[in-house]
Amino acid sequence: MTEELDVELSPELEKFRDKIKSSMKPFISITSRKEENLALWQSKFGGFPYLPKNTEYPKDDQGNPLFLLAQINFSEVPCLEGFPQQGILQFFIADDELYGIDFDEPLQQEDFRVIYFSDAQASEEELVTDFSFLPKPEYMPLSSGTTCSLQFEKKIAPVGADDYHFDELFGNDFFGQFGKNELAIWKEYTEKFPSSGHKIGGYAYFTQNDPRPPSKNPEEEYVLLLQIDTDNPVDIMWGDSGVGNFFIKKADLEKLDFFKVFYNWDCH
Repeated sequence: MTEELDVELSPELEKFRDKIKSSMKPFISITSRKEENLALWQSKFGGFPYLPKNTEYPKDDQGNPLFLLAQINFSEVPCLEGFPQQGILQFFIADDELYGIDFDEPLQQEDFRVIYFSDAQASEEELVTDFSFLPKPEYMPLSSGTTCSLQFEKKIAPVGADDYHFDELFGNDFFGQFGKNELAIWKEYTEKFPSSGHKIGGYAYFTQNDPRPPSKNPEEEYVLLLQIDTDNPVDIMWGDSGVGNFFIKKADLEKLDFFKVFYNWDCH
């Protein structure tokens, strides 16, 4: 991982190199690969969760079981400042056409759930191993039956054009100043500094608009907890080639309090 902005820029963007470089932030890039028979404690997209015996399986507000969207075992993840260094973090969503989201109440964990086990053990002795009670999902972003193993790599990148921090840094109509070259410069920026893909931390990607309320208080700012993008090779699709995001306030992340996670997804 290097903090140098080692990329060739057009004359128009070259003028802003220092400002672009100043926004660089580390994150964890996630690569997914279809794989079956993963251990219950492994990081994964889809599949069965790490669930200690005598722990209630998460259900929606109607009593229907939620389904595991993602599980991150932080002992497998490179160290990222502000994030856990151990434990298992899980993301469950409802199997419905809206993927368990309430767009009016994105913090309401009724049809989605974020669960953290601080002291996870790599042993099946104390874990639920029979998940035959789960029905076959119909609407999940992951194709039914798909399970993906995850590989993690620490990287660093400048602010993406979709994240609201971009407007804070460059202004609301940054690309408009380039006149007839507006689209070309926007395309150059988004191709050289993409914010798409699966990731933990860093800057977020959206196909529509960033729904987070900007905050002047760093502790109240919503940071990117997990981003899962459309990934055709492993049959992940959010609506029409969209993306799913989970955000958390810095103060809550520091306390490992995952009860107020901001869930959003959008598509073209």
